[in-house]
Amino acid sequence: MLQLFGKKKSVQELLGIKTFTNYGLATDKCELLFYQVSPTNISVLSKDAITTKIRQLMLALSAKPNLEFVCTDASECFDNNKVYLAERIDEEPNPLIRSLLAKDHEFLDNIQLEMATARQFAFVVRCRNMKPEQVFAEMNRVEKTISDQGFDVKRMSKEDIKRFLAIYFDASFTGDQMPDVDGAQWFTNSS
Repeated sequence: MLQLFGKKKSVQELLGIKTFTNYGLATDKCELLFYQVSPTNISVLSKDAITTKIRQLMLALSAKPNLEFVCTDASECFDNNKVYLAERIDEEPNPLIRSLLAKDHEFLDNIQLEMATARQFAFVVRCRNMKPEQVFAEMNRVEKTISDQGFDVKRMSKEDIKRFLAIYFDASFTGDQMPDVDGAQWFTNSS
């Protein structure tokens, strides 16, 4: 628990997250709908094709002005681990251990290079003051709007959203192993 202004608050409370819904994530202000969009490798596209993609994105955003988008790495960042290993290499007196630590550091470098271009993109829509049937209709309209503009889109499941948020908040690469309620694993394991 974090303490803020004398009150202990969970991370969920600080972020305003209430619970997962049938369609997305409920916050204290609205329901968030998440859509995963497959990235396009523009480095292999012609200038005209890139212009078309930009126009399609502009059309999707103008058709749904409340559409927001988020880009994150598709996997966790290894920078803290690499800094730790570099410090350990400098401190380690045993040359064999230093050699192993250097190999671990090199391994992380290689993994990070392979994943350097791995990004994930999500469109997010905030549904305020809507009944579940209205949210369902909006969810389908948004997905159709994005798809009609030539984007490969998929509504994110609960597990997809958890994985996305885990990476976004630098919590874990395996977001699907995160509990639905912050800290719930400590209550169920202790009883």
